[in-house]
Amino acid sequence: MKRAGLAVLLLAAGAVPALASDFQLFKLTVVLTYAMALVGLNMLAGYNGQISLGHGAFYTLGAYVAAVLVAHAGTPHLLALPIAGATCLVAGFLFALPLVRVPGVQFALVTFALAGVVPQVANYKGIEGWTGGSQGLGLEQPEVPFGLPLSYDQWMYSLTLLLLVLLFVLASNLLGGRIGRAVMAIRDHPLAAQAMGIDATYYKSMIFGISAMYAGIAGALSGLALLYVSPASIFLSLSFLIGSAVGGIATLSGALYGAAVLQLILFATGEIAQSVKTPAVLAIYGIIVIMFLHFLPAGIAGLIANFPAGLRRRPGAPSGR
Repeated sequence: MKRAGLAVLLLAAGAVPALASDFQLFKLTVVLTYAMALVGLNMLAGYNGQISLGHGAFYTLGAYVAAVLVAHAGTPHLLALPIAGATCLVAGFLFALPLVRVPGVQFALVTFALAGVVPQVANYKGIEGWTGGSQGLGLEQPEVPFGLPLSYDQWMYSLTLLLLVLLFVLASNLLGGRIGRAVMAIRDHPLAAQAMGIDATYYKSMIFGISAMYAGIAGALSGLALLYVSPASIFLSLSFLIGSAVGGIATLSGALYGAAVLQLILFATGEIAQSVKTPAVLAIYGIIVIMFLHFLPAGIAGLIANFPAGLRRRPGAPSGR
């Protein structure tokens, strides 16, 4: 039933380019990139037990790597994307390697600091010839490859959807295999995992690197879709973590729900702030999120997973015997 639902959802998503306008497709592409970043974050937080408040930094890094390659080296988009992902994989692995033994709260604070440092580096005057500095880096719209009869927004949406599906399947296979069993053993029974010879430093660093790779590819796709890249604020990293919690932090499917709801929350926040004539957008954003998590502590994925059980517990419902 679950696979059938996902198949129907995928078919519906694949039909969108024929029905939506280019502007709507661009907005949906952003949702898909957020979902991609949240899949990586859910792998890290839900399965590895590490909270990151700095994944916006890797989103930014991936966007800049792809943009610089395209703008200054003439690299094709399809080649810039894997290079951006590989760069973030290595950067994430090396970042986490000396820090994996740092306790949870301190580790989260270190990643939060990273989210504050990366935008400053991107704005550094010594490299603004490459990054565009505080003005950001604009890109020229290329031709749609392979002679496909698609607009650029249709192409970017289709490419992003395809990569999201591939990366979702990859994450599912990784977590269902040796890496997934190792990181969950380290999360749940660290002493037992060490006794079995599982290298906690390697596996925790690797899953962080893979998670960073997902965020980097998402950032690269977002920059190429917008044709413009600028440093992301710390707020983006916080939004990723909130989207992960709203969707269901211990599930991969929760990333899809979280990305969609995150966009709705951002839209609702802007509408409410405009209607009440207040600049306190963050306060309104926080109130919406608190209410959401209060009523759905396990996220949307948890609600959907428990829905059949809730029907069985309903007064007067058949007992199932």
